[in-house]
Amino acid sequence: NPDVLGYLEAENAYKQAMMKHTDALEERLYNEFIARLKQDDSTVPYRKRGSWYYTRFETGKEYPVYARKAGTLEAAEQVMLDGNALSTGHDFYEVGAMAIAPNDRILAYVDDTVGRREYTLRFKDLETGETLPDHVVSIDPYIAWTADSASVLYVDKHPETLLGYRVLRHVLGTDSAQDALVYEQDDESFYTSVLNTKDERYVLIKAESTVSSEWRYADAADPALAFHVFLPRERDHEYDINHLDGRWIIRSNWQATNFRLMEATVGEEGDRANWRDLIPHRDDAFIHGFDVFREFLAVEERSGAMRKIRIRPWGGGADFFIAADEPTYTITLGQNAEIDTQIVRYGYRSLTTPDTVYDYDIQTGERQLMKRQPVLGDFDPANYRSELLWATARDGTKVPVSLVYRNGYQRDGTAPMLQYGYGSYGYSADPYFSLARLSLLDRGFAYAIAHIRGGQEMGRRWYDQGRLLNKVNTFTDFIDVTRFLVQERYADPKRVSAMGGSAGGLLMGAVANMAPADYRAIVAQVPFVDAVTSMLDESIPLTTNEFDEWGNPKEKQYYDYMLSYSPYDQVARQDYPAIFVTTGLWDSQVQYFEPAKWVARLRARKTGTSLLLYRTTMEAGHGGKSGRFQRYREVAEEYAFILDQSGIAE
Repeated sequence: NPDVLGYLEAENAYKQAMMKHTDALEERLYNEFIARLKQDDSTVPYRKRGSWYYTRFETGKEYPVYARKAGTLEAAEQVMLDGNALSTGHDFYEVGAMAIAPNDRILAYVDDTVGRREYTLRFKDLETGETLPDHVVSIDPYIAWTADSASVLYVDKHPETLLGYRVLRHVLGTDSAQDALVYEQDDESFYTSVLNTKDERYVLIKAESTVSSEWRYADAADPALAFHVFLPRERDHEYDINHLDGRWIIRSNWQATNFRLMEATVGEEGDRANWRDLIPHRDDAFIHGFDVFREFLAVEERSGAMRKIRIRPWGGGADFFIAADEPTYTITLGQNAEIDTQIVRYGYRSLTTPDTVYDYDIQTGERQLMKRQPVLGDFDPANYRSELLWATARDGTKVPVSLVYRNGYQRDGTAPMLQYGYGSYGYSADPYFSLARLSLLDRGFAYAIAHIRGGQEMGRRWYDQGRLLNKVNTFTDFIDVTRFLVQERYADPKRVSAMGGSAGGLLMGAVANMAPADYRAIVAQVPFVDAVTSMLDESIPLTTNEFDEWGNPKEKQYYDYMLSYSPYDQVARQDYPAIFVTTGLWDSQVQYFEPAKWVARLRARKTGTSLLLYRTTMEAGHGGKSGRFQRYREVAEEYAFILDQSGIAE
């Protein structure tokens, strides 16, 4: 619609005009980011079926090259996909998923050329280099191969809601219009995905809602691919599965709020009386996930607000944890494609330590540093300090806060601060290193991550206390963290900025309405801010899947509660902080018209003279621009806004 596009372009032009004075600062920030970036970087290779797989970047280029080497790392490189070549002619390009056939010859991958997350399935013969004519449009980014390397399962999207709802089987060399229907999801509150077990023995179909899950499995070598229900779905029972040596390993919250790990023999999984505890439930530890190995089980566990890895040897002996080096950190399982190994690969990062990959030998206890994200220039982690703090919320709950600043920072109430939060879907905003964030820390900023309710930093109850009719806890926690940090003189009360995206954008909109005087500036990225209207429209992607997250506003108690905090509905005639709102025209998660409405209402109602900016990226969706340099441009734009509002423009 020309009028709509003209409106968005006018807002973009206004943003450019009002921030013209920060152009030089924005360019300087961008150059700082790029100067720290090793442009010809690559990932640590991992081995699968005798070949080594890795991703690398080339200097000056936006997109990754996906490659492998047969046998040894000294072998000749085989380029599987070159994102730079594939992106030619597209303003946006993303490879969403890749899967190598069991014969190691055919590569299946999905890509998106506009940012709307409607992927196209494609195939490439890695021996000849030929891209096969087979393709399937408008699917989700999930692929599962059958054992004969002759067919794949994929998830088809609904043409209106864009929900993945049908699993189909494509046989190579045939017309995709003839693809056989394998499974159809009849409950719109469930997401659907397909995958293979780690040992590639089974093909799995997963159906998952906010509070329930159901799995189906089929022998990958069965020509008929006959699927069996693992355990029928039950409300409030979530579980995940993998296979090892004739038994299922199961992560389940059955009578276990924080989840437990269990096992069952294949064929006996349909009766929970046959399930046996491996790692029982604990009130003080939340089990995030697990990975199976022939000799041991590796478990991602969270306790004390930190994420860590527990090792459980199958042959007996006590469990043990992989040690960490700092008070606030994140340890996660890495790419572990092989089962027959005593090495577990994991990632380590913190607010001061760049992303690091270790290989840990469970027999010797030795860890080998495989790679630390290079940061060029004069970066030294010893120049920065992180802390784990505990803020008291208004209801007495202790909320963890990860904080980082540069040496020389004075806790005297004069430092500017940027506070980040998310707090939805049980997603934990773990401490992480940011190459770009150094530009704020080096200018005297403190940076805080508020681990507010709605995430799972403190276990499943932490999530439950921040959703449905407890959602307001998410917003008040964030505000109370700000007030705690100001009271404890970590931040200048007149120079506190806040940032959040998507559901974190809902957080930004809510705190702007509830505590506008506490913030100097707010950056709301792709914000979900028109909660009632969106949740009443079941044709919008995600709506039906999220009734157990936000509530169904067709029920009065949820309508009234949602209305009480919905940022668009609660815009008041009051002074607001300076606000910078971003979105993407092709966004299918939070569509562009939602933040557009919010900004329009803010313009109509807000008092005072604070800046209100709205920028729509016309060639991208929910995740922003696709190229790595383009993304740093967006960060520079946001940081320039924050620095300018904090009085540190250069």
